[in-house]
Amino acid sequence: MGDQHQQRNLIIVTILSAVVLFGWSFITKYWLPTTPPPTHQAKPQPKSELAPDVAADTVLRPVNQVLAETPRLPISTASLEGSINLKGLRLDDLTLIRHRETLARNSPAVRLFSPAGTQDAWFTGFGWSGENVTLPGADSLWKADSDKLTSEHPVNFYWDNHQGQIFRLTLSVDHDYMFNATESVINHSNNPIIIRPYVLTNRQGVFKTPSSWTLHTGPIGVFNGSVNYHIAFSDLDKANGNGLQNNTQGGWIGFSDKYWLSALAPHNQNMAIDTNFRSGANQHYQADFTVAPVVVPAGKTASLSVDVFAGAKEVRILDRYRDHLRLPHFDKAIDWGWFAIIEKVFFYYLDWLFLHVGNYGLAIILMVFTIRALIFPIANKQYASMASMRRLQPKMQAVRERYKNDDAKMRQELVTLYQKEKVNPFAGCLPMFIQFPIFIALYKTLLVTIESRHQPFIGWIKDLSAPDPLTPFNLFGLLPFTPPHFLMIGVLPIILGITMWLQFRASPQQLDPTQQQIMSFLPLVSVIFMAPLAAGLQVYYIFNNLVSLAQMTWLQHRHATPEERQDRAEKKRLSKKKAK
Repeated sequence: MGDQHQQRNLIIVTILSAVVLFGWSFITKYWLPTTPPPTHQAKPQPKSELAPDVAADTVLRPVNQVLAETPRLPISTASLEGSINLKGLRLDDLTLIRHRETLARNSPAVRLFSPAGTQDAWFTGFGWSGENVTLPGADSLWKADSDKLTSEHPVNFYWDNHQGQIFRLTLSVDHDYMFNATESVINHSNNPIIIRPYVLTNRQGVFKTPSSWTLHTGPIGVFNGSVNYHIAFSDLDKANGNGLQNNTQGGWIGFSDKYWLSALAPHNQNMAIDTNFRSGANQHYQADFTVAPVVVPAGKTASLSVDVFAGAKEVRILDRYRDHLRLPHFDKAIDWGWFAIIEKVFFYYLDWLFLHVGNYGLAIILMVFTIRALIFPIANKQYASMASMRRLQPKMQAVRERYKNDDAKMRQELVTLYQKEKVNPFAGCLPMFIQFPIFIALYKTLLVTIESRHQPFIGWIKDLSAPDPLTPFNLFGLLPFTPPHFLMIGVLPIILGITMWLQFRASPQQLDPTQQQIMSFLPLVSVIFMAPLAAGLQVYYIFNNLVSLAQMTWLQHRHATPEERQDRAEKKRLSKKKAK
């Protein structure tokens, strides 16, 4: 009966994993619709300087052509290359030189920011609104006191309205992806002015990776200490030009793709800010924040310091900015999900292994051995309990026969028997339910972290974050066609199905016919379910099944009952006799 419990538990956990991974998004969409967060209010907004910049860009042009149309100041760091548009003072040309678009040897660096009028335009801008003052706009030409922005040399940008006010932006950048901008107004006039500095990030179009229950892409922010993953681009479209506002102390706001992020935050996290997500024509979306209006007396200067993140969501870097800049929950720009604590432990251990062995696939395999070693004492206890249950079978059967007409009394007597013999009939469940959060946590770790992107394993596996690209349905690439999506079943998921079948075959066959039928289909179902998932996850489960099979064989031998040992010895004797 203990092995029967184990098989049932395995069925339950496997089906539960499949339901969670592939069925929850359907359930939540049609049966559990998300209620809009109460902290956001859609209010009509007057046309202002903060309205999304939606210049007539229905005819898109090449990036290089648009970049050549305006004066620019180059950016060059260990992680970034690009330029700042001196017309309107925009950070609208940025590539991430540590990351490539594809696996091709000559692949260009990932382009994060592109100027307005290009495909997938995305940029950050700075500005002011105010009263009794002429303000710089989208066509204003700024001057700089240097010819390049680097990590070692900040740049000051100036614009003079020739009415007594000079606007200055001091921009610096570190060796990774964080800019700091200090927006200042110097009032040389004889009269006070009222200004309100702001910073915005604007993009055209939604992200190619759609938002789902397992991965949020789109608008994101931390408001009053809480991360908000509930806003989608479609919510901004439904607002019909009205903004989704939030008044918050500190925090940050921006747009998050699967691996890339643009985020804005006040450098002083004790400052109250007004944030807004907005939409405009042609799928233009904007995240921005501003502060309370400031009166700048004659002869005085007013400044606002803001942090602008523009780069890859590398785990260690996000954690460092969270701690050093005190950006609340900045690490949660990565949508870790339910098992965030486990996932981050997995990530840091996996990353540590990778740094030592130099191969991400090998690091995953070593993590398999680590996890199986950690849960081995539990598995050992499980098999000991199952052996005890098998030894109790005659006594249990006697109780069932004695009280077959009284179910309540039969259950009571069975519990008494378990207590007397010190047997826990549910001990076999624990390892199965431990595996469930491990499965989800590893799935999410490989899904959301950029560190596994473009990491090779062996042979044809060039990217462990992507599905296995090799399939027998086109003779492993020998036939010149791409099979339809439902036939894109790679070599790794097929091997995984085989290892699962071997596991089930090695388990004691004490199932009823219905269970036997279900178990015979599970390897095939697993192949289909696992095919579209990351190759790294498939590598994990192949080796997990192999190590589990070895453990199962040894533990079954160790905890066999005397009758089972005698039966095995007899089978072995008959086999040798037959061989002769």
